Amino acid sequence: MPTVFSSSSTHPLAALRRLVRRTGPNSERCELCGIELPPEHDHLIEPPTRKLACACSACAILFAGQASARYRRVPRRIEVLADFQLTDEQWESLHLPINLAFFFFSSPAQRVIAIYPSPAGATESLLTLEAWADLAAANPVLGELEPDVEALLVNRVGPIRDFIRAPIDECFKLVGIVRTHWRGLSGGTEVWKEINRFSEHLKQRTVRLGGTRA
Repeated sequence: MPTVFSSSSTHPLAALRRLVRRTGPNSERCELCGIELPPEHDHLIEPPTRKLACACSACAILFAGQASARYRRVPRRIEVLADFQLTDEQWESLHLPINLAFFFFSSPAQRVIAIYPSPAGATESLLTLEAWADLAAANPVLGELEPDVEALLVNRVGPIRDFIRAPIDECFKLVGIVRTHWRGLSGGTEVWKEINRFSEHLKQRTVRLGGTRA
C-alpha cells in the first residue's frame, strides 16, 4: 500500500511552507542559532522524520558528513545524468502510477525508497530490490548518492526523459508544486506547466558530469 506522508509539523515540506508564507528577503531564520537567513540558504534533514530545517552556513557545516548526527546537511549539487540507462520495461517494473518520482537510500529504513508526488502529497511506493539492483548495475552513479540527502529524480512526463541527481529538498519542493497546482483527476494543464518550469529551472542550476555548468 502506498504511504502518504502527513501534513504535520514533521512533514518534510514544513520548512518550505514557512518560507512561502514569509515575504521579506531576510525573514527566514536559522532553526539552530536563530540568525537571519538570505532567500538562498542551506537545509538540514532529520532522517527518521524527513523533517527539513533551514540553517545558516556555519550551523549547516557542522553536520556535513556526520552520518550519526541528528541532522544531515542537504548538499546543493545538481547533476543532469545524460547517460542514465532506463528502459521502458525497467520503468514499468517499478510499478509507479505516474511518470514522475524520486529515489533515495533511507538510513533509518536501510533500503531505497521511491516517492512520487500526488495531490495528497509525497506518496511512498513499494520498490523491489531486484528492480533497483538492475538499475544500479547499469548506472554506477546510483551508488554515489549520499544517503537521506540526495536522490535520483526521474521525469518521464510526455516526451521528457530527465534523470537528475538532486538534493532531497528540491525533490520535496516538487511534491509541493504538484500538491498546490493539481486540479481534477488528471491534474489539469497548469500543474504540468509548473512541473516543466521547475525541471527547466533545476537544469539551469545543474553541474553536468565533468564539472561544467549547464
